[in-house]
Amino acid sequence: MCDKIEGFPPEYTADSRVLILGSFPSVASRKQNFYYGNRQNRFWKMLFSFFKEPPCEAVEQKRAFLRAHGVALWDIVQRCEIAGSADASIRAYEIADIPALLKAAPVRGILLNGAAAYNIFCERYAAIGVPYFRMPSTSPANPRYSEQAWHAALAALFNRG
Repeated sequence: MCDKIEGFPPEYTADSRVLILGSFPSVASRKQNFYYGNRQNRFWKMLFSFFKEPPCEAVEQKRAFLRAHGVALWDIVQRCEIAGSADASIRAYEIADIPALLKAAPVRGILLNGAAAYNIFCERYAAIGVPYFRMPSTSPANPRYSEQAWHAALAALFNRG
């Protein structure tokens, strides 16, 4: 296929309460060098909407937003062979060290962005001891995306309404 590509380091602080795990950065994200860089992906719109804040485009503003709201971001695959951005083409992958992040931050729940993230996570971490939930992918390719499902899961984890 191709050489292995590195993913991004985790975005978190010692105050992060919710971890959102994707599968692996898309081509657009890798060009931008930050999570969910494809403008058609619904991730940032959904997250800003949940916290009732206007969306921003700058990476440093997104990092500050995540820190301010106790959200950690990472991908379950840290290194792999991949064709373009297709999750189905992920091969020869190395999985992220989720327990190390959980030791560094008081995460009370993990939201897995899509089936690939969920399935790969469960290969190694099905008994991790922190509640985790498969969420509908925010990818523009997912016709079953539900902002309401994301908002409900976030509300439960952040003890809101």
